[in-house]
Amino acid sequence: MFKYSKILMIAITTATVLSGCTKLNEVVLDESSATGLTPKQAAEGAIAPVYALLPSLFQHTRYFALQEISTDEAILPYRGGTDWGDNGIYIGMHTHNFSTTDPNIRNVFNELVQSLSRCITAINSLPSNTDPSAPAYLAEARGMRAYYSWMLLDLYGLIFVKDNPTDISTILRGAEAVEYIKSELLAVEPLLGNTPTHGRLSKAAVWGLLARLHLNAPVYSDIYANQFNFGAADMDKVIEYCDKIISSGSYQFSPEYFDIFDDDNNTNKEIIFAVDQRAELNGHNRLAYFSLSGDQFPLPEFPGANGTDGPGITSDFYETWENAYGPVDPAAADQRFYKENLTIYSNANDTCVPAANFHINRGILRGQQYGLIRRNGVFLRCPNGDMKVGPLFHDTRNRPTLAVNFTKEIDFSTEGSNYPTGYRVEKYEFSRKSVSGRNFGEANIVILRLADIYLMRAEAKLRKGDAAGALADVNIVRAARTARGTIPALTEMNLDILYRERGFELYWEMVRRTDMIRFGKYEGTWTEKTDNNPQKRIFPIPQTAIDGASNIPNYLVQNPGY
Repeated sequence: MFKYSKILMIAITTATVLSGCTKLNEVVLDESSATGLTPKQAAEGAIAPVYALLPSLFQHTRYFALQEISTDEAILPYRGGTDWGDNGIYIGMHTHNFSTTDPNIRNVFNELVQSLSRCITAINSLPSNTDPSAPAYLAEARGMRAYYSWMLLDLYGLIFVKDNPTDISTILRGAEAVEYIKSELLAVEPLLGNTPTHGRLSKAAVWGLLARLHLNAPVYSDIYANQFNFGAADMDKVIEYCDKIISSGSYQFSPEYFDIFDDDNNTNKEIIFAVDQRAELNGHNRLAYFSLSGDQFPLPEFPGANGTDGPGITSDFYETWENAYGPVDPAAADQRFYKENLTIYSNANDTCVPAANFHINRGILRGQQYGLIRRNGVFLRCPNGDMKVGPLFHDTRNRPTLAVNFTKEIDFSTEGSNYPTGYRVEKYEFSRKSVSGRNFGEANIVILRLADIYLMRAEAKLRKGDAAGALADVNIVRAARTARGTIPALTEMNLDILYRERGFELYWEMVRRTDMIRFGKYEGTWTEKTDNNPQKRIFPIPQTAIDGASNIPNYLVQNPGY
């Protein structure tokens, strides 16, 4: 594990095409540039920047916004008519009225290209390094370049290819881009280690990325097609790479679903690849704070750490749970939906909780919320010194009579945009060290985990006609969550059920947009969204990038429809 805080990384972006982005001419002056370093220190100084931007990329207003708020899983209105207005970018994201000047779309693009630049710097500096770790680091840098390229292809429909930092990148799209990414992953796979590790690219992580690439290859090869051709060759490869991970025996399901997303998940054996966010790396807590109310304070130690009244789930997504479980409440039927930690929800007399035992509920939060009561900046306590717990109201919004009572309905109307609207999601644990609620997150952010591997294999089997095999894989995932009872097995399988199951297992894990496109759902209608233009399957190339490349005629062409 690299201690990023101990590695000097001074980035100097050259004023070249795309302001140093498309040409990838960023020069990273790290410890490998300094004198008096051992080869090992220099090697670590070269590889650390390759991973360094991942926490930023996986923030709530970066990759999460593009992958979730553009879908039927998340919606973010103007809270109270003012909060989260941001010039309408979240309304535009949800309704597919994407703008070429959207700052979130621009920031994700820029950070991906900057990460590619850092990969290329490492690829050019590591071959001459004599430390035994250098070949593995070189393989990681190439593999991460392929991963960042996959993200660019998935989001923007193109990739930038070059090896020499001074060259102008070649732009690839469609099947050519898929083949390049595939070739890079295949080239590095034999050189990577077998040891499971969350924050570093491993052999299993490459297998998972190859499975994901092959599963989506028919989409990327013909992004605007009316119907995608999921050929047997690609589906066989998905099954092959998923089999490798499963048969390795290195990964295990987490019996408690929400343990996967806890502060201490660095040792969770279900996770294959993740953004390392342990305390010494100064990670962020944005995924835990984003959806909570501004009057929910999860930490007795920190009266300034609260939520922000961000997105809720759409009523459409909630209804998929209702429809699946009929008259049974989804919280009772499926452990992935909800976990109660505050017993006041089931026992109204439990109003005093020792500070060390206070933990907010997890999963999808509905109805009246209870928690720590803050007055004049401090929390109320019971006579015995325990934390006082009671019903919450919107005191921080100067609306002390408005209950924090999350409702199913949420939309862009005045009523639907009020602070309490929308069921909220608290999937990642609110970090116990997050003084402000926003920073100092410790939960590693999942990129790949074992359940997704089984679900990808199930989908590949199903697209080949093996419904029984797909059903078996999905039921393995459902049966794995045994900490609080069991989830009933399914008795039939088709693409709609599998799509629904991916939503139940992977909600808010930043795969929904990619799933919706692959399953032909992205042009559908859901809360406040009616646009059915297939050109919106990929985002616009930021206008700043187009302008920056304008000195090279016909080099960087805007995606159709923008």
